[in-house]
Amino acid sequence: MFKLLHKDNSGKARAGILITAHGEVHTPCFMPVGTQATIKALSGREVKESGAEMIMANAYHLYLRPGEDILKKAGGLHNFMSWGRSIMTDSGGYQIFSLAPLRKVKKDGVEFTSHIDGSRHFMTPEKIIEFQRILGSDIMMPLDECLHYPVSRSTVEESLKTTFDWAKRSRKLLCYPCGPSGSDRQMLFGIIQGGTYPDLRKRAVEEITGLGFDGYAIGGVAVGEPVGLIHEITEYTAGILPENKIRYLMGVGTPLDMLSAISEGVDLFDCVVPTRNGRNGQAFTSEGELQLRNAPFKADFRPIDEKCGCYACRNYSRAYIRHLFNTEEILGLRLVSLHNICFYDKLIGDSRKAIEENRFDGFKKEFLRRYEK
Repeated sequence: MFKLLHKDNSGKARAGILITAHGEVHTPCFMPVGTQATIKALSGREVKESGAEMIMANAYHLYLRPGEDILKKAGGLHNFMSWGRSIMTDSGGYQIFSLAPLRKVKKDGVEFTSHIDGSRHFMTPEKIIEFQRILGSDIMMPLDECLHYPVSRSTVEESLKTTFDWAKRSRKLLCYPCGPSGSDRQMLFGIIQGGTYPDLRKRAVEEITGLGFDGYAIGGVAVGEPVGLIHEITEYTAGILPENKIRYLMGVGTPLDMLSAISEGVDLFDCVVPTRNGRNGQAFTSEGELQLRNAPFKADFRPIDEKCGCYACRNYSRAYIRHLFNTEEILGLRLVSLHNICFYDKLIGDSRKAIEENRFDGFKKEFLRRYEK
């Protein structure tokens, strides 16, 4: 169940609360990505202490490994990975459609070849919902067709028919009425596709919202488009989604992109950037991005970010972390990943507070002034 609590007086930015079977999620919210039931290099306790209220896992990867039987015996994903807070699971549609030479789209579903062992699989909208029921995630995503940019209008139109049909089939599996009817069940979000064509986005919104989902995801962005076009499509789509339902921007999550999307009325984000980049030595800070592998940090004994209170910043210097990377010590990538997750959570928390106090526009401008400097 989602409650919209406040809108910033100066724009579209919103603060709300999503109530799931595993607790409250305050929005705006960033979900660290635990593709294979783990936030890479970090323990569940560290992720929890960073402030994360919900994480993202991927049904496609979990379907291949460890598989349905193991997860069923484990009692679901929360038990399997020892995570007591909320979990969203993506259907894996993006991953399947990224396997272009290895998959074939049919009316009933998608036939694909495993990128792990070459085994053949056929995934239907019904099957992916049934698997996510076994996972027991708080929020499920239906199977959809995600197209890479650029793509012709005719291709997008044909794809929308498939996504809408699969959405209807997924929705029919749920015996409860969607909406504010309690938080002790799995929620199902609808996905809005439509490429970079505003009229097709509008058609998708009308069709998908007509089915009555718990929330709505803006899909098919950040798949090759210029940054300006990403923001344009996000703003347009968010602006025509229902006001009383949560809005989720799929796969977009740099600090600048998130602030832009928050100002456009988006509530939820997920992205691999903070941990993936962290494993390569890139740290996000209040003064911009740092590549800690670089020589200027060799004798820099300041913390990663002097305005951050995370474990890494309280205890270690840039010089030490650079040393860890140069000597290929695992601790280095763990510390930067942890810092980045904490930085993201603080940025989102500060954004939420600014919205509640009707000063988000000024907060965003000041952050950008420091960050881009």
